[in-house]
Amino acid sequence: MNSKFLILTRFSKALFGCVLITIFVSATRNTLDNRLPPGDPDNGGLTFPDGFESVVVADSTGLARHIVVNDNGDIYIKLRYFGKGQEGGTVALRDTNGDGKADIITNFGKYQDHSSLANGIMIRNGYLYFSSSLVVYRSKLIPGQLLPEEKVEVILKDDHEHETHWHITKPMAFDNKGNMYVPFGAPSDACQDMVNSPGGKPGSVGLDPCPDLEKHGGIWKFSADKAGQTQKDGTLFATGLRSIVGMRWNPDDESLYAVVHGRDNLHRLFPDLFSSWQSAMLPAEEFVKVTQGSNIGWPYYYFDQMKGKKMLNPEYGGDGKKEGQGSKYQNPLIGFPGHWAPNDLLFYKGNQFPERYKHGAFIAFHGSTNRAPYPQAGYFVAFVPFKNGKPAGDWEVFADGFAGIDPIINTNDAKFRPMGLAEGPDGSLYVTDSRKGKLWRIMFKGNRGDFGTKQLATMETHKQLGHIRTPDEVADNLDTKTKVAGQRVYNTYCTPCHQRNGMGDGSRFPPLGGSEWVTGSKKRLIEVVANGLEGEIQVAGKPYNDLMPKHNFLKDEEMAQVLTFIRQNFGNDEDAVSVSDIRRVLRK
Repeated sequence: MNSKFLILTRFSKALFGCVLITIFVSATRNTLDNRLPPGDPDNGGLTFPDGFESVVVADSTGLARHIVVNDNGDIYIKLRYFGKGQEGGTVALRDTNGDGKADIITNFGKYQDHSSLANGIMIRNGYLYFSSSLVVYRSKLIPGQLLPEEKVEVILKDDHEHETHWHITKPMAFDNKGNMYVPFGAPSDACQDMVNSPGGKPGSVGLDPCPDLEKHGGIWKFSADKAGQTQKDGTLFATGLRSIVGMRWNPDDESLYAVVHGRDNLHRLFPDLFSSWQSAMLPAEEFVKVTQGSNIGWPYYYFDQMKGKKMLNPEYGGDGKKEGQGSKYQNPLIGFPGHWAPNDLLFYKGNQFPERYKHGAFIAFHGSTNRAPYPQAGYFVAFVPFKNGKPAGDWEVFADGFAGIDPIINTNDAKFRPMGLAEGPDGSLYVTDSRKGKLWRIMFKGNRGDFGTKQLATMETHKQLGHIRTPDEVADNLDTKTKVAGQRVYNTYCTPCHQRNGMGDGSRFPPLGGSEWVTGSKKRLIEVVANGLEGEIQVAGKPYNDLMPKHNFLKDEEMAQVLTFIRQNFGNDEDAVSVSDIRRVLRK
């Protein structure tokens, strides 16, 4: 055979093969795109790398926390608590016509424990697992039916006393060997004497050894299928973990990962050691790989993402410079800036997104509440490329625009707050919002083959926005022009919870504006500030259940000034609180 003809024949076959491959890839992409619903014209207010778009599945599901999507596309969202008009603590959604919008939305799950701070929800072996603050439940899913069986099984109950316990959320993760992992959060910021000084006071000393570590500040391992367990039925898996809201088992390396909330109040408790800027930036929110026996360092050490080291906590003699024996404790994979509130973590396993996202980690940053006197930060979804169980590059801004405003001065200025993450059966990414219960479905409609630096460039600029970048210590300080004495006290001690505008954060911390607790009895108000408050209360008809620490370290003049300030601001118009009022109530 003629050699030229042979070469031409082989070239033609190769060319024909390439054409077939191109046609197949294009057809596959078009088939996938045809299965996906159209995105909203404005992408639900969000921005992503080029090629992504989103559709708002539902506008108002309730105060949404974590989310899971079943193999058939049914969606289940755990709500924070039973709000007004809600018939259950979990909501189920179904899209019956494929337009991406949920046309069936129904609440379910009436059970005894109605406590707030509900978080975890997962599907395992045909069961829907979901949790409140104190209990992990499960109900059996019925094939073809949206709602699970009405029968609810208690898998784990937190049977501790919780009068002074702060971090009691119960997210859960499951390995492939029948084990369930659940955190028992730290009762405080830094293991102080919660009887004599709840929440700590300036200069207070930490307990060493810390007795809280016996039953708190760690992750315990349980059976995933045994009913009626309490903590004593589990085994301690890892310790030194202050507060975990987001946690996942990664099947790629058969390991547990978590995003950990760092401690608060460095400046409030130790004003001579830490500036308000340091307190806004530190300590880091830690992305950690958790193995049997891991010790992340709480309460003795925190991670400083700017120094890249574990630093000694001030309750144990630290001053922001002392490392002590911090090198003995496990460092995070990544230390994110302080108070961003990483509330969920998801390893992407699907094929819809470009290849670079596969096996990587998405992190939902719920957003800070206590960065005053600097603007709040976070409020976006980040992505961390992963390879061989480690980050394979810098973290990126993946989805932004939730807050709808920049800078964010008060937490409730943010229109939405990203909370929970889930992957759908087709590889779409779902994101919940805890403010109004909005739910987005993020899809990729671009060309996966040429996705890269060009498409990512726009989102890289978001790192310079006010809610993500490092604030300037002077120019971004919102207190530089504050002259009212009571306001200065308020900004130092009250804004971390109640915010600069006095309206709270919309979920954990109640508003002061229009609050009967502020405008009512002076005696009750003084006693609350001096002695603290615990247990559920009602403010303007809405339930709140968090710990109000004692502020009995305030001087009489300071307490009178700050109480006068809150009674005469935020829409309140009441008479002043005097020093003599303080002394009469507290019998000084």
